[in-house]
Amino acid sequence: MRIATYNINGVKARLPRLLEWLDETKPDIACLQEVKSQDDGFPVGEFERAGYGAIWHGQKSFNGVAILARNAKPVEAQRALPGDPEDEHARYLEADVFGLRVASIYLPNGNPQPGPKFDYKLKWMQRLRARAAELMAAEIPAVLAGDYNVIPTPKDIWSASAMLDDALRQPESIAAYRTLLAEGWTDALATHYPQGGVWTYWDFQAGAWQRDHGFRIDHLLLSPVVADRLIACGVDKDHRGREKASDHAPTWIELAA
Repeated sequence: MRIATYNINGVKARLPRLLEWLDETKPDIACLQEVKSQDDGFPVGEFERAGYGAIWHGQKSFNGVAILARNAKPVEAQRALPGDPEDEHARYLEADVFGLRVASIYLPNGNPQPGPKFDYKLKWMQRLRARAAELMAAEIPAVLAGDYNVIPTPKDIWSASAMLDDALRQPESIAAYRTLLAEGWTDALATHYPQGGVWTYWDFQAGAWQRDHGFRIDHLLLSPVVADRLIACGVDKDHRGREKASDHAPTWIELAA
C-alpha cells in the first residue's frame, strides 16, 4: 500500500499536474494540503473520473486539506483539530480508509516570529499532540501525514546555517515535533534516510530549485503497528521540476500488506 502527502499549493491551479502524478504513481491514499478551494468548488468529479474517492475540508483562497483513496471513498472521522472552537482554519482532516486512520495536516507556518502567528503555531501543535495521544491510546493504526512546517534537524535543510530566524527552525516548534516522536510516532523518512539530505520543498524564489536549496517539512508519522509495516519511502522529486508545479514534491511511504 502506498500512502502519499502532497502540498499541492492550489488544487485548481495545479490540477493537471496533480492528475498526472496520480496516474503515474497511483498512490492508494493521497493526503493533500493547501487546496485553497471552498468546499463547493473542490473538483471532486475530476478525481472520481481518475478513480479516486475524496473527502475535503476547504476554505476560500487559503489552507484546505483533502484525502483521496484509490477506488474507494474515505470515511470521515474528524474534521478540524479539536481544542479550539474559534479556530476556523481548514488545516486538519481525518478519515478511515483501507483499515487505517489517516490524517491530512497543514500545520501553521508561524512567520513572522516572534508574534501571534508563531504563538498560534505552538498552540496548534499542542492540540495536535493531544489528538495524536488519543489515537495512540486507542491503539488505532494511524498515519499523520502532511506539511508540518517544521524542519526537524540541521540535516533536513540544504545549509545548517540557513533560515535560523525562520519559524520553521525555531527550538520551540522543533521541540514540539520531537515530542510527538518521543510519544511513539515514527518519522518515516528520517528512519529510512538517517543521513538526511532529502528535501520535500524548494521555494519559488532565489533559484532554490535550480540550486537544490531545499528542505524537508512534509512528514508522515506512523503509529507503532503501522511503522512495523513500513518497507519503503521517498520523494517524487521530479514532479517538483515540471511546468507549473507546486513548490512541494509528493512524499510517500509503502506498507507491507
